[in-house]
Amino acid sequence: MFEPIVKGFILGLLLIISVGPIIFTIIKQSLNHGHRGGYAFIAGVSVSDIVLVLICNMFTSLFNTAMQHEMVIGIAGSALLVALGVYNFFFRKVSTTEDGMLAENTLRTHHLVGIFFSGFFINALNPGTLLFWFASTATITADSKMVEHPDQYRFIVFFTALLINLMSDTAKVLLANKIRVKLTPHNIHIINRISGFILIGFGIAIVVTMLIRNAHIGKL
Repeated sequence: MFEPIVKGFILGLLLIISVGPIIFTIIKQSLNHGHRGGYAFIAGVSVSDIVLVLICNMFTSLFNTAMQHEMVIGIAGSALLVALGVYNFFFRKVSTTEDGMLAENTLRTHHLVGIFFSGFFINALNPGTLLFWFASTATITADSKMVEHPDQYRFIVFFTALLINLMSDTAKVLLANKIRVKLTPHNIHIINRISGFILIGFGIAIVVTMLIRNAHIGKL
């Protein structure tokens, strides 16, 4: 079945090129915590994507109910992004050695768990992610009705898309880890501030966009 692989590949590419807070946070986590922190973060993102895909495909009514509370979900996601942005911009410290070099982070299990869940909730509470998987599921489900094995068709499409996205996120971690060894603590501090500013901007943009959309719907 070549067609679902191609559609899954295209779907994965669309997810990769969709600009959002995830790409910046993956790079930031990798720069601050090394490859282990980066992998923990993308693991959380991938698990949340899998959960959303399962909900969209198996529990459509549950997802529709969740989307009825899109404003609440959006505000929660925005608040999380703004909080992380403020922390990165004002409070995050860069670990250094006695000679002023960038220190290697020793991440314990609870640190990795925290990073994992930050990735999970940043992705799961992003209204853009919810709408992406909902629209993709509706489209792929309609296509699958025209083939002999619709369940197998949908599985291949979404498995391919999730795999492509995971490979892309892994490449970002590897790239960030290569860059990290060449950066100074001052460079990392500047990157944290830029990342914090971007996250705050995304958080505010999500709320503003939803308010404008709701106001437009109210006028119809």
